[in-house]
Amino acid sequence: MHILRIFGWSFAVTAVVVAGAGLLGGPEAAAIVAILAILEISLSFDNAVINATILRRMSAFWQKIFLTVGILIAVFGMRLLFPIVIVAVTAHLGPVEVLDLALNDEAAYADKLDAAHPAIAAFGGIFLFMIFLDFMFDPERDIQWLRWIEEPLRKAGQLDVVSVVIALVSLLVVAETVGSDSEEQVLIAGVAGLATYLAVRGLGEFFESRGIGEAEEDEDGAEGVEAASAKAAPSQRNGTPQLVLATGKAAFFLFLYLEVLDASFSFDGVVGAFAISQDIFVIAAGLGVGAMYIRSITVYLVRQGTLSEYVFLEHGAHYAIGALAVILALSIEFHVPEIVTGLIGVGFIGVALLSSIRHRNARRADSDQGESDEESSPEPVGAKS
Repeated sequence: MHILRIFGWSFAVTAVVVAGAGLLGGPEAAAIVAILAILEISLSFDNAVINATILRRMSAFWQKIFLTVGILIAVFGMRLLFPIVIVAVTAHLGPVEVLDLALNDEAAYADKLDAAHPAIAAFGGIFLFMIFLDFMFDPERDIQWLRWIEEPLRKAGQLDVVSVVIALVSLLVVAETVGSDSEEQVLIAGVAGLATYLAVRGLGEFFESRGIGEAEEDEDGAEGVEAASAKAAPSQRNGTPQLVLATGKAAFFLFLYLEVLDASFSFDGVVGAFAISQDIFVIAAGLGVGAMYIRSITVYLVRQGTLSEYVFLEHGAHYAIGALAVILALSIEFHVPEIVTGLIGVGFIGVALLSSIRHRNARRADSDQGESDEESSPEPVGAKS
């Protein structure tokens, strides 16, 4: 029943959308919708893990907003309207003209979107690369997976601007290596992506710190936060550390950050979908169904406390994000098959999951051994007469 509550809407929407595609476009359209949904899930599973690390810091109310308003933005905004806006901006056409092109000349629309790919890849790549760098250079991160890589980077993170410097240098290198026709486009889009990341992340952290500070200073506010925590996911009640949940402006900017993050993850799926279909409504339907499952998986990870139990999952997801950022940069000049992108992400998360299981089992074995030694140890002399 717990699975059904979380995935119920995803199952229902899948049945309705696939059936509708079959009625309107025949079995082939239904099959393409299903394939695109699977593509989106495979490409964005690491997105679900990252989403869960942010979503568990938000109140139950804002978690519901993420699942309702957020899914509408993800499906209609990012999977349907976003490609039209991108083509309009890069091709210097009006949105109405682009929509007419998408409806009446799908091949030309796909060509326009392909021409916009350098800008898309630069914007999304630098945004995702900053997420990866900020995670690796976080000086306060205690849990490490690949210590020989992460410990030196954690120490280097004492310098606050190191991630921004590396991102800008990387952007300059990429811009210099692409063709001259795309160099300016890549630079402008990359700087825009970096500015977006810094603005959204900075505002989110600012309002979150203010909200938490006020809650800790105000006894009533603290009681309200504890009440919100009590109503939140079971993972926050059963054995995992209690979090001071973000509300108000803090939660709003975290929500905004999640939506921009989702946009960055959706770039490769939207562009890659045109290799399977050129019908924008079929693409929006398939990717939209996949996006719903990503949100359901996100909530499942939060409710089950999966990230607390499998401690390296977050690391694996961030390594997958770093790999995706590199792939987006490479895709400006080279074609990278979508299956490669999907397998790399799944591979990192799979290895991280196995490492987490081994770590958990080792800790349990050490705990059991400690208890066994304590029970079998002789009683102190004089304990009994």
